[in-house]
Formats: sequence, structure tokens, C-alpha cells
Amino acid sequence: MKETISKNRWDSNLYDDKTSFVSQLGKGVVELLNPKPGERILDLGCGTGDLTYEMAKTGAIPLGIDLSSTMIEAARKKYPDIKFSVENATTYRTSEPFDAVFSNAALHWIKSPSKVIETVWYALKNGGRFVAEFGGKGNVESIINSISSVLSDYGVSASERNPWYYPSIGEYSTLLEKQGFRVTYAVHFDRPTLLNDGSKGLDNWLDMFSDDFFYGFSAACKKEIYEKINKELKPALFNNGNWYADYKRIRVIAEK
Repeated sequence: MKETISKNRWDSNLYDDKTSFVSQLGKGVVELLNPKPGERILDLGCGTGDLTYEMAKTGAIPLGIDLSSTMIEAARKKYPDIKFSVENATTYRTSEPFDAVFSNAALHWIKSPSKVIETVWYALKNGGRFVAEFGGKGNVESIINSISSVLSDYGVSASERNPWYYPSIGEYSTLLEKQGFRVTYAVHFDRPTLLNDGSKGLDNWLDMFSDDFFYGFSAACKKEIYEKINKELKPALFNNGNWYADYKRIRVIAEK
């Protein structure tokens, strides 16, 4: 089956300015990776390169890859001494295997998980490790339910447009083991996440991550939809002047 590419338009400036929590929270995953001087590490879905840079600071030698050319362009400008490349995680191959593959907040964008796991397998040396965090089952469930409810009033099925893959910990561990990996650590946890920019936080989040749901709507109609989603979610996700997203994440370590 051909991989469906998300329609999401990646705005690297908005990503760095209004959703910087992605990289900040990802630093914990870098600590889990524990990169060592001289290790070659593939950062799969590197975005604008902030976590790739964190690896480089330890003396590791990272390569950052991402499907978005705008994100890679921004990463190259921010960190000119680090190598970045526009690549597809479902098809990427290398003749020089890595000591580790790292991924933060990227794998839930790819609905062909087995292909990505195969990419990781072939990218690693024997004994190499795969360390990742991504959205797990139930991630942003309140937001998705609200989007679905509002879009149904416009005759649009949100489920048909949903770009995300949020597996259970059992589902994902099974796929890793089927490929041949040994899963040594896996956890599925709640992480309510503060969205930047106060009362505009949810709108910024929808702008950054949710184009797939709203393509084809005029700017005025989209504004109206956002207002309805805000109103519906405010009792559950707005507190003391700030929006929080109901994140549920999976962290996993697997060895080849």
C-alpha cells in the first residue's frame, strides 16, 4: 500500500516560536538515549534540529533527517556544523550503519509503522539501540473528539482525515519484536502539556499540527471552526489562562 503523505504544512518559524515545548520535553528522551562521544546517531524526524544539537554537544556525531524540506532548511541555518538531510523514514537506507537511532514526536505521523521499523533495523549496527518517544493510544483524544464533533456539522469525517498513528504499547512492541528487535524498555504515560502563548495556545497547536483536518475550508470558516473547538474544550483543557493538551506518550528502547 502506498504511504499517504500528510497535508500538514510545516511552518518552521511557528514550530520554533509557538511549539518549542516539543524540543524542550524531548530533552528527556535524549537523556534516555545517553549519547556518547564518537557515536554515530540517526535522528529520525529531526524537525528544526534542536535535539540533534543536544546530541552533538555530547560529542556524538548525529545526522538529522526529516521529510519536510522547510524544517531541514531551518535546521541547517541554526546548526551549520551538523549534517541534515531531507529523507523519507519509510524508505531511507544507508551503507554506513549507526550506533543508535533516535526519534522524538515524529513516528505518530507515519501510518506505515512496519516500514519505519524496517528502516531503523537496517540503519543500525548489530547491537545498536533504538530510542524513541511518540504519541500513544489516547493521545490528544479530547482534541480529536472535539474536531470530529465540530467537523461533522460541516459534513466532514474527521476520521477519514486523521493523519496520526497512536498505537498501544503492546501493538508497537509486537511490531518491533516481529522485526527482530529486543524491547528492553517500554512505557505509556499521561503527560498533560502546557501550550505556549496563553489563550492562543490551542489555536497555535491546531495551526501547527492539524492542517489535515481543515484543508478546503476558507480562512473565515476555519476561524469559526476554531472558535467552536475552543468553546467545547475550554472546560476540560483551559486552566488559569493557559491551554493544556491531553498528551499520552510512549517511550521505548529496543536493541538490534
